[in-house]
Amino acid sequence: MSVKKINESFPLTNLLNRYSLGNISKKDLEGHIYQFILDNDQQFHPYGWNRDDYMDYICWLYPRISAAIDNYRDTGASFDAYINSLVRWCSKEYRTREADHQTAEYACWKAKAQDDAACAEEEEVYPEPEPVFDAVNNPRQILVLLLKSYHYVSADFLERISPALNMDPKKLGELVEGLRKLRLDREEEIRGLQERIHSQFYRCIIFEKKLKKVAPNSGRYENLQRCLVRGQKRLASMRKRLTGMKTGASNRQVAEILDSKKGTIDAHLSAIKAKWTQFRA
Repeated sequence: MSVKKINESFPLTNLLNRYSLGNISKKDLEGHIYQFILDNDQQFHPYGWNRDDYMDYICWLYPRISAAIDNYRDTGASFDAYINSLVRWCSKEYRTREADHQTAEYACWKAKAQDDAACAEEEEVYPEPEPVFDAVNNPRQILVLLLKSYHYVSADFLERISPALNMDPKKLGELVEGLRKLRLDREEEIRGLQERIHSQFYRCIIFEKKLKKVAPNSGRYENLQRCLVRGQKRLASMRKRLTGMKTGASNRQVAEILDSKKGTIDAHLSAIKAKWTQFRA
C-alpha cells in the first residue's frame, strides 16, 4: 500500500503500530518510512541542498532507519516527530562528514599537485667531466674525496683505483658499503619525516577549512584557531628539519668510517679544494 494513500495525521506512527501488531514486517516498515521521506522532500529537504544532494543523503540515511525503529521509545512524542528529528539531526552529521571528506580530498590533491610540480622541474644538467688533474698526489686525500663521492662510484672503479690508494679492493668496498648503509638509514628517516609533514599539512588545511564554517568569536572557533597555530608551527619546524637532512656522506660520517677525526677530514677536503681552485685558475 502506497504511503501517499494514508490519510491519517500520523502515518508513520500508524505504520509502527501495524508493525508492532505483526501486520507488516520490519523490512516493509523500513521501506515505507524511506518512501515517505523520499516523497515528502519539502518537509524533510535540508536548506541549500539540490535534488541530487538530497538523494545521496537519503541513501546514506537508509541503514539508520532500522536502528531508529529499534531505539524508538514512546515518551510522549509521536513516531512521526521522532523520524522527523532523525532526518534533520542526521543531516547535520552528513554535512559534517561530507565537508571533512571534501576538505581532506582537497588537501590531498593540493599536496600532490605540489609534489608533481616539484618532480616536473627540469633536472639539473651536469657538465661534461673535465680531464683529471694530477695535483692531488696524497692517497689519503684521494680516499677522502672518493668516500665523499661514494654514491657515484662503481665496483669496477674501486677495483681500478685501489692500487693507487695502496688498499685492498675488498677493504675499500667495505668502506663504501658502510656509507651506503648510512645513506639508506637516512633516506628511510627522510621518507618518514616527509610522510609526517604531508599529514601535518593536511591537518592545517582541514583546520583552515573548518574555521570558515564556524561562527567567529565562538568557543569552537577559538579552539580551532589554537589548533591551527600549533599545527603551523609544528609544520614549519618539521620542514626546517627536513631541509637540513642530507643523504650525502658528511665529513663526520667519513671520519667515523675511517676511524679518524672530523678535523682531519676537513683539512684534507680543504687542501683538495685549494688545489682544484688553483688548477682551474
